[in-house]
Amino acid sequence: MSEAAGRGGFAAGAQILSIGIAATGLLSFAYFSVASYVLDDAEYKGISLLWSILFVTVSVIYRPIEQLLSRTIASRRARGLHTGHPLRTPLLLQAGFALAFLVAVVALREPLEQNVFDGATALYWILVVGVLAYAASYFARGWLAGHQWFGLYGGLVFMEALSRLLFAVAVAVGIASGQSAVALGMAAAPFVSLVVVPLAFARRPREGAPPEPGEEALGLARGGRFALAVLAIMLAEQTLINGGVLAAQLTSPATPVAGYVFSALLVARAPLQLFQAVQGSLLPHLAGLHEAAEAGREQFSRAIRLTLKAIAGFAGAVALGLLVIGPFAMSVLFSDQATYGRLGLAAVGLGMGAHLAAGTLNQAALAREQAPAAAAAWLGCALAFLGWMLLPVVGDELLRAEVGYAGAAALLCALLTIVYRRS
Repeated sequence: MSEAAGRGGFAAGAQILSIGIAATGLLSFAYFSVASYVLDDAEYKGISLLWSILFVTVSVIYRPIEQLLSRTIASRRARGLHTGHPLRTPLLLQAGFALAFLVAVVALREPLEQNVFDGATALYWILVVGVLAYAASYFARGWLAGHQWFGLYGGLVFMEALSRLLFAVAVAVGIASGQSAVALGMAAAPFVSLVVVPLAFARRPREGAPPEPGEEALGLARGGRFALAVLAIMLAEQTLINGGVLAAQLTSPATPVAGYVFSALLVARAPLQLFQAVQGSLLPHLAGLHEAAEAGREQFSRAIRLTLKAIAGFAGAVALGLLVIGPFAMSVLFSDQATYGRLGLAAVGLGMGAHLAAGTLNQAALAREQAPAAAAAWLGCALAFLGWMLLPVVGDELLRAEVGYAGAAALLCALLTIVYRRS
């Protein structure tokens, strides 16, 4: 791979995928904005909790397979192996994670339905169906990213977000009504997103030998270790984003404060979702460069530096904007009764920047097979954040979540910087 081709491929891939995921982030934000207007505070809290649990679960148990597929396929393609990619190991791991979820969610039906969803049976079943459906969606994402078909990847996540929004809009215009109709979009979205898969199959090479048996056997051991480490990383990342919501629900179950925390952290969630475009193209790019010689390693470092500089500028602009018009914007976008402070929202903006930088350094660690060290950093920061949220160090739970998220993200970025420099 030439330097120009490698740099151009990454830039083009990130740009194409950014368009689809930027639209996805806006549509996701619109979904919750519409939901906050068509539902009362208690019903909106249920939607927020369902989203938090659903996406904690799918990110933790399915994104490891997405990352495994992306890295494996990209590494083989960098070595000139464009067909016969080993899929049995990722399929077995994905099926195992889905089965483990099904067993757990059936066992926990009563506490989920009664204590979390306040007796809303429909929300429980939407959670079950949605999580199982996302198994196919995330497998497709990893396959598309590994082949660097970023236009189709962007189309997949765009169709997912658009279909979810349409359910909330249907309630807003009177075609449907109630919390269940809004929530149903979360279960329908992963099914709709798969409409792009036939287009991907039409583009794949039609000839090629199957992988060697030894490659599959080695893949089961190495792939399993990689997937478990990434599973820990995903669990920790979702704890940073959604742990504040769940902790607020535990400490104040009778108030809508969990919904307020969720809305505040949407400030970070939307850019993080957009950043999946960069992550989706960055990991296969770095994995390919890691297989290259010295020139490839120099491109590896350059890609990290450029990404971190872009993140610093973006995060600074977001934090400044939140400091100036943050409370006004939140009052327009959401109909809840919360009072959002300027400093708290600006802290979330800075924390988002640290989180994005940590995500970049994390992709470097995964490409260099440093997943266990990265996982240790993520888990430590997630536990520190949960401890902060459960201790009443700051009496205002909304401010506690905002400050805690910023601090945990900054610590995470520092630890992953150490991991990166060790290489």
